[in-house]
Amino acid sequence: MSIKNHSGVLHELSEKETEELIAKFDRESNVRRFSGIHDYIVKGLLLLFTGYVFWVTLIANLPEQIRRCVFLGILIFIGYILYPIRRGMTKKENRIPWYDIVLGCLGAAAFFYYVVNFQAIIGRAVLLKPLDIVMGITGIIVLTELCRRVVGIPILVVGAGFIVYAFVAGFSLKRVIHQLFYTTDGIIGTPVGVCSTFIVLFIFLASFLEKSGIASFFIDLAKSVAGFASGGPAKVAVIASALSGMYSGSSVANTVGSGSVTIPVMKKTGYKPEFAAAVEAAASTGGQIMPPIMGAAAFLMAELTGVPYPVIAVSAILPAALYFTGIFLMIHFEARKLGLKGLPRESIPHFWKLFRVKGYLFLPIVVLVGFMTIGKTPAYAACAAILTAIVVSMFRKETRFTPATFLEALANGARNTIGVAMACAVAGVVVGIVSLTGLGQILIAMLLSVASNSLLLALFLTMVACLILGMGIPTTANYVIMATITAPIVVRMGVPVMAAHMFVFYFGIVADITPPVALAAYAGSAIAKSNPIITGMNATKLAITAFIIPYIFVYSPSMLFIETTPLEVIQIIITSCIGMFGLSIGIAGYMVKPLRVFERLPAIAGGLLLIYPGLITDIAGFGLIILVAFIQIMSYRVKAG
Repeated sequence: MSIKNHSGVLHELSEKETEELIAKFDRESNVRRFSGIHDYIVKGLLLLFTGYVFWVTLIANLPEQIRRCVFLGILIFIGYILYPIRRGMTKKENRIPWYDIVLGCLGAAAFFYYVVNFQAIIGRAVLLKPLDIVMGITGIIVLTELCRRVVGIPILVVGAGFIVYAFVAGFSLKRVIHQLFYTTDGIIGTPVGVCSTFIVLFIFLASFLEKSGIASFFIDLAKSVAGFASGGPAKVAVIASALSGMYSGSSVANTVGSGSVTIPVMKKTGYKPEFAAAVEAAASTGGQIMPPIMGAAAFLMAELTGVPYPVIAVSAILPAALYFTGIFLMIHFEARKLGLKGLPRESIPHFWKLFRVKGYLFLPIVVLVGFMTIGKTPAYAACAAILTAIVVSMFRKETRFTPATFLEALANGARNTIGVAMACAVAGVVVGIVSLTGLGQILIAMLLSVASNSLLLALFLTMVACLILGMGIPTTANYVIMATITAPIVVRMGVPVMAAHMFVFYFGIVADITPPVALAAYAGSAIAKSNPIITGMNATKLAITAFIIPYIFVYSPSMLFIETTPLEVIQIIITSCIGMFGLSIGIAGYMVKPLRVFERLPAIAGGLLLIYPGLITDIAGFGLIILVAFIQIMSYRVKAG
């Protein structure tokens, strides 16, 4: 991979430099590096965890409390070995401070204490013994400290605030500890349950796909499809990042991974650094809303809403398509405005030749979708897709798994699970306190009072809460918290459950590109050597549809294919695409020539009207866009003539 340095000279970005850049913006990647016997020991622990995951998924039939406690106990011990107390301490290899070993042992002991004494604790219910309370407190403290190291402080502030509220509301220490540590309404609640059942397997699948070389295949595929077009490198970035983002689950990691290749090429083509970095950040962030995988939060949505995961994936197709269509069109018109060309013909792979040679790398995703379509569980489908990835990797020497790469894929999958699991566990604290205190009903009453039964105001306040929370909290935890607190409020106002949950899901994701804390945009700016704030603003502009579409599918759930007909679906697709055209030329300020203010405003208005499903809005929106297009074409002909 290549990138320009400060002097403008192109140089290779090594794997180590890429890892350091990811670690700078993604706390979950800030791990200790080991060598020699220490590396073998750590990988052995990760493989032990991997073995437990597949054993408990495919063979064992353990009570949920035991399965989840063992899951967290192993991860906490490994987590303290991998994650230092603060950033900047990862360079010292083969050294683990004594206090991290002690903390790891204490945390694991607390959760295994529950496992060993499971029947007795269940029998005692809320009548906990002093040792039960001590072990519960120990487990909560050690878990939250590891979460701070892996995820960050903001999520702990939220969790601590809810715990303080429980004490203020008059609940005793014993009652709070019982709720948070010894019931499936707290730390080992639904989020950890879903993480240990489904999410972990999809993280392993992502690790195997990455090792199979599918990321480079996606980039080559994107080049063959869009590399020749105006501003081709930026369009390549959108397609490649959308495909890679399906399985990566991390906006920052996806931005750095594919951006290390695409951003320098975009700059060389003529895009400004701030725009090049913004394209990559916006596309990489949108990968988390891209079916069929959609990141970890989609599995939680299935559990919390009771809607089968395949239905959620299908419902997300049109909004995701509109999101990327919007980015693609704005890139196109920006390229036309700047007069940018595509990639040189000799650097563009032949589509059919590429697909014939490497198209088999798509098979794991095809298997995944196929198994879920015929009714298999996500866990079963993920296992089948992992097995397929291993098999198809054997087709060619350059993608073939060796014993070393196979074990490394397993170890990486286990390592990548730690951050998601810790975020889910602390999100369970919020869920547990809301369940214990009835805080959810109080918040519903408060927001309904503030909103004065105005759905639009309630949605706006929910959006702001999601964006603020998402500035420091991973998508998974953000979704769980907002689905627990605000989604029921929106549902109470008559919005379908799916639309309400998808609303908070979307705004939790776009927080990664929304200033002032836009981690994906900042990661892209580090590669492009651009201004981070301007990069974030450009990314927000490119992803503007992500701020509009959630409101539309709340007011018109047919966009999510809820209670609609095939004819209505076709109409929505056609009008929405035309609407994205109008919105894009209005925001970019260019069609065949620069748009003036009196042209841009009708174009934006027409685009919004067409995106919103409805016959009257479609007619009005279509008329406005036709008017703008007519003025543009006539002005261009007059000028050319």
